[in-house]
Amino acid sequence: MLPTGARDTQIRESNSQKVHPQPMEESINQNPEAVEALISKVFTNISSLKSAYIQLQAAHTPYDPDKIQAADKLVISELKNLSELKHFYRENNPSPVCVSPQDSRLAAEIQEQQILLKTYGVMVKKFQSEIQNKDSEIMQLQQHIEEAKQKQSKLEKNLKLRGLSTKESEASAGENGFSPVDLTPDLFTSVVEAAYKAIHDFAKPLINMMKAAGWDLDAAANSIEPTVVYAKRPHKKYAFESHICQRMFSGFQQESFSIKLDNLTITKESFFNQFLTLRDMDPLDMLGQTPDSIFGRFCRSKYLVVVHPKMETSFFGNLDQRNYIMGGGHPRTPFYQAFLKLAKSIWLLHQLAFSFDPPVEIFQIKRGSEFSEVYMESVVKNLVMDEGDKIPKVGLMVMPGFWVGGSVIQSRVYLSGMKVAE
Repeated sequence: MLPTGARDTQIRESNSQKVHPQPMEESINQNPEAVEALISKVFTNISSLKSAYIQLQAAHTPYDPDKIQAADKLVISELKNLSELKHFYRENNPSPVCVSPQDSRLAAEIQEQQILLKTYGVMVKKFQSEIQNKDSEIMQLQQHIEEAKQKQSKLEKNLKLRGLSTKESEASAGENGFSPVDLTPDLFTSVVEAAYKAIHDFAKPLINMMKAAGWDLDAAANSIEPTVVYAKRPHKKYAFESHICQRMFSGFQQESFSIKLDNLTITKESFFNQFLTLRDMDPLDMLGQTPDSIFGRFCRSKYLVVVHPKMETSFFGNLDQRNYIMGGGHPRTPFYQAFLKLAKSIWLLHQLAFSFDPPVEIFQIKRGSEFSEVYMESVVKNLVMDEGDKIPKVGLMVMPGFWVGGSVIQSRVYLSGMKVAE
């Protein structure tokens, strides 16, 4: 049994000592290589975390949702790895026992989770801000697209109206701002071919209606040009085509095409805009919208000189259609619709001719002129010429010629008194 003084001294020494279940120094010293490996992993993890964060920042400029999501996952993964390393260290190297060891570790865990939550919260707020900004940009772009569509629709409507009404102006070219086709001599040549075909296409039903109405086609052809000697009787159709051509192209060399423009100034741009607008539209639909447009007045004036009153009377038994046209209307009859196709082709050719700078020039061949292979083309191809024959003479001009861009588009003519190969 210890003396009382000695026992008190032992108790005081015992109370002054701290108990460690597994002293830290001893644990570290037991496996220094493991500790070194752990520290190396920590530094590697921190480097990876920095790299992931840099990737996350880079994914925002330019904004790439897929890259942002991938970088976000990588950041979170590295944060988890860092947390796992911390847990591993604590489990293998517990802290000295304090008054409340469980409370201390729990507090540390809570603090760690709070830090992670704060990190995630900042990232979430940043992403939400980015999303809101992108949503705002998308809404603005959608609004711009809608405004552009409305403006395009309005410009197309204005272009159509200006192309069909008497209110053409230079502004129409500026507002439109584009041309689906290039203004070239080849384009003009193709429109000349279409106009020539339109003359032929209208002459054919006209001749058939005259035949059905009991007309003497020989006498009618001779009344158009009495001195022409035809190689074959069917060639007399060219007399009617010539009649149509002469009247449809009358006034072609004038900008107004002999139509009163009410002191309206027309530019080359507006000529080309009218060509582009009208070429793909149905002429009757155009005239239904603006019957008194320049094109509408052109159609009425040309119809009245191409189709004689006697023809109409023989075709329809009255002049109702003619009177309706003279009154400013455009009837929806098959015959008038066939004529409108012809009128449209000639009108388009005129609009295109004055789109060039300088304008395309037209030349017409007079009856009795000597045939020239430079300026003329025979509509009959299988002609027979013997040695010593005189130069053929022009009997009918079926289509005028044009000068465009320094080149010649030949006039189509019927040569009188020629022989053809059988």
